[in-house]
Amino acid sequence: MAFAIAVIALGAKMAKADGIVTKDEVVAFREVFLIPPDEEENAARVFNLARQDVAGFDIYARRIKAMYGDDDAPLCDLLEGLFHIAMADGIYHPKEDEFLRDVAKIFGFDDRRFRGIRAQFVADADRDPYDVLGVEPTAPAAEVRAAWRKLVRETHPDQMIARGVPEEAVKLAERRMVAINRAWDEIQRAAA
Repeated sequence: MAFAIAVIALGAKMAKADGIVTKDEVVAFREVFLIPPDEEENAARVFNLARQDVAGFDIYARRIKAMYGDDDAPLCDLLEGLFHIAMADGIYHPKEDEFLRDVAKIFGFDDRRFRGIRAQFVADADRDPYDVLGVEPTAPAAEVRAAWRKLVRETHPDQMIARGVPEEAVKLAERRMVAINRAWDEIQRAAA
């Protein structure tokens, strides 16, 4: 229950990060974070209270991080869901970037990983293939390949389903898989 409240509040505060909560952002939230029908009224109450301002978002992010500890795969799923909400209105506002960057730091993601996730969602973001794979450009080829393989395993739809993520989150993972494979292909072409 504490996790559900924290996720709902964090999603609502993401929607408010640019100053206004649009219908598209509410729809995006409902696509990524499935609420059981018998809990929709309670979830709507939490969402509406949380979306009044962004204050306290960091508390919710820290609670979620504490629940998962070093298991960052669900945290990555959640951050991708927040990006989905941010991009629902078609505009990536600087305040949304600041909010998401802060959440990523709380989750323990370095700037390279944040940029890699952002590149999947924001059309005009820099798309450094090494950011997407989470490795340095100077990393040995074996390390780059290992990072690519690890991400492919973690992002595979079967893995997502096994973690119990909603169908829309599986679609986000498919999007991530495309970005991961595109980054790998780009690195391979440059090395040839």
